[in-house]
Amino acid sequence: MKKNVFLFVFGLICSIQLHAQNLYSKAYGDAQNPAMIFLHGGPGYSSAGFEISTAQKLADQGFFVIVYDRRGEGKSGELKSKYVFSEIFEDLNALYNQYKITQATLLGHSFGGVVATLFAEKNPQKVNAVVLIDAPVDIQQTFKTILNSSRKIYQANNDKTNLAWLDKIEKMDPKFEEYATYTFAHAMLNGFYTPKHMSNEAKKIYNEAAKSSDFKFMTEMNPEAPRGYLKSEKYTSLDITKNLHTLLANKIKVYGIYGQEDGLFSPEQIKALQAIIGTENVYYVPEASHNVFMDQQTLFLNFLKNKFKKK
Repeated sequence: MKKNVFLFVFGLICSIQLHAQNLYSKAYGDAQNPAMIFLHGGPGYSSAGFEISTAQKLADQGFFVIVYDRRGEGKSGELKSKYVFSEIFEDLNALYNQYKITQATLLGHSFGGVVATLFAEKNPQKVNAVVLIDAPVDIQQTFKTILNSSRKIYQANNDKTNLAWLDKIEKMDPKFEEYATYTFAHAMLNGFYTPKHMSNEAKKIYNEAAKSSDFKFMTEMNPEAPRGYLKSEKYTSLDITKNLHTLLANKIKVYGIYGQEDGLFSPEQIKALQAIIGTENVYYVPEASHNVFMDQQTLFLNFLKNKFKKK
């Protein structure tokens, strides 16, 4: 993240007091620059991948970048959480107050894109723009994409065992935990989160990330988080299409940046998003998968700089 002077002390880790709990957050860059808040994916993961690899570099482009981990996830994993959206919104509002921000661009990665959209809908005055980063719009459609793509792979390989597994999954209730768990397992099995041909830049970024003391947070997942949000919010059934239309009606800018090799989304899903927010506002990045900010970091940073550079 950035070498610019920022609020309080460079590298300062700020702990926000919330109900006697310490929510992990960290800021990079000059607090006078336009604010960007990174909302990580999951549920159950953290902001570690973005923080280790990209946050300082984004701050170097002239932004005040804040990362944080939701309650019960990542470095905030020891905190008690109700796993409800209202709690997330409370914490986000606390971040705004802590860092003295009146308006910010929300960078929503994966599930964080859903969170960003819902927060912006409830707090339009606090959001300059929402950037969907490899984020689902219709989560059930994402499940179908994973299963359909997996089936093609197994048919090509005459993999009868995994074809039988897909048959079982497709008979499950798509709203249940098992359906989501098994579907995502096949996405991982088939490499849907990783680009087929990783660039030299990406290889270097991943290698450097692996040396970080926080690398474990990139791979560790708290299973209580998806279970909690499934029970309280039925998050696997969410479709934020109408919410995106509401943002646009409220004059909130919405952008999308997706890896072309992200197996969670079909080209048809990307076209559907383009129809909502405009083709010019969606960047479909070649040789990138689910972590586009690491897979094609330079392109990712240039996209944000061009869209949000100071007037």
